[in-house]
Amino acid sequence: MERIAFVSETWHPEINGVAHTLSHLCGQLAARGCELQLIRPATRDGSHEPRAQQELQVSGFRLPGYDSVQIGVPAPRRLMRLWRRYRPTVVYIATEGPLGISALLVARHLGLPVVAGFHTNFDQYSTHYRLKALRPLVRYGLRQFHNAARMTLVPTRTQADTLMQQGFQHVQVVGRGLDCSHFSPKHRSEVLREQWGVSSQQPIALYVGRLAAEKNIELLIRTYDAMQAVQPDLVLVLVGDGPLRERLQQRLPNAIFAGFQTGDALATYYASADIFVFPSLSETFGNVVLEAMASGLAVIAFDYAAAGEVIRDDHQGLLAPCTQPDRFIEQAVEVCQRPARIARLGRAARVRVEPLGWSRIADGFLACLRHAEEKAHARSQPSRL
Repeated sequence: MERIAFVSETWHPEINGVAHTLSHLCGQLAARGCELQLIRPATRDGSHEPRAQQELQVSGFRLPGYDSVQIGVPAPRRLMRLWRRYRPTVVYIATEGPLGISALLVARHLGLPVVAGFHTNFDQYSTHYRLKALRPLVRYGLRQFHNAARMTLVPTRTQADTLMQQGFQHVQVVGRGLDCSHFSPKHRSEVLREQWGVSSQQPIALYVGRLAAEKNIELLIRTYDAMQAVQPDLVLVLVGDGPLRERLQQRLPNAIFAGFQTGDALATYYASADIFVFPSLSETFGNVVLEAMASGLAVIAFDYAAAGEVIRDDHQGLLAPCTQPDRFIEQAVEVCQRPARIARLGRAARVRVEPLGWSRIADGFLACLRHAEEKAHARSQPSRL
C-alpha cells in the first residue's frame, strides 16, 4: 500500500484551483486504498482532513490581499519526527513556499522520493504587484526547487514545453479533471435569474475567479463596457472576491457581485449564465474554464492553459491570441449579439468536456508517483556486476 504525503499551503475548503485539484486527487487516491498524509498550515477552525491517516498542521501567516490562504512556516523537526515514524513511499509538494522548501530538504535527507506540482505562476504574479524586477529571481528559485525533485507535474503540454525551455527538468503532464454531473446545464435556474432582475431572454456574462490584479481585471472592465455598448440589456455577474472588489464595484455599479460560491450554488450560477468571460493570463490551468464549458456556456478566453488545450476557436468557444487584448474584446462583442451562436458554442463545449473525469487524471497522477518511487528505489539498490 502506498503512503502518499501531500504538502500544501492551501487545502479544501479554501477556494482556489490548487485546493480544488488536490481535494479531488485525495478523494480518488483514498478510493484506491492509498494511505494519505497531509502537511499544511493550521486551520482556523481546528478541523482536520478526514481522508488522511496522519495530518501535521504547522504555524502559518497570511499575506496582504490573500487573507484566505496561509503560508506555512518551515517545520523540519516536526516533519523529521513524522516521517521517521510514518515513512511515506513518496512525497508530493504542491506549493513552493517555506513549508514546501523545508519538506523538500527533509525528504531528501531521509532519502524519500519527491514529486512537485507546478500549480501557480508565481513569477508572473510578481509583474502584477510592482515586483517585475524580481521576476528573474523568482523564476530562478522556482527552477532550483523543482529541479531538486524527481519530477515536476504540470497540467498542459504547452506549459511543460515552456518550463523545459527555461531549464526545468523531468517535467511531466498530468491534466485536470471535471465532475460533469455537478457542472451541467440542467442546473439553470430561472429563479436565480429573477433574483438578478433579468428576463429569460436577457444575456448574462459571467466571471468566476479572484478579483485581483493578476487576473487581468482591467481587461474584464473594458470588455464588459464594450459588450454593453452593443447589447445594453446585458448583465455582468462576478463570482469571487479579492482586493479589487471595492474598486470594481465603483467602476461597474450595475454588475452583480456574488462573492465566493461553492457546491450546488456555484453550479447553479454557472448554468444560469450564457457567456463566460475569462481574461486571465496568469493561469497554470484554469479549472473554471472546464466548469463553464460543462455548464453549457460560450467561453471567451485567451489561447493558452485550459482554454488552449480543450477549445478549438469558434467550435467549443472563442479564443484570442495572448498578445491581442483587443481581439479578446472583439470576440466578446461579436458573440453577445448572436444568441444562436452562444447556444451553439455552449452545446459543443459541453460535449467536449464530458469525457474529462477525475478518475483518469488520478490514474496518471498515481503512475507518476509510482515512477518516481521506482526510480528512487532503483538508485538505492547496490549495483551488481
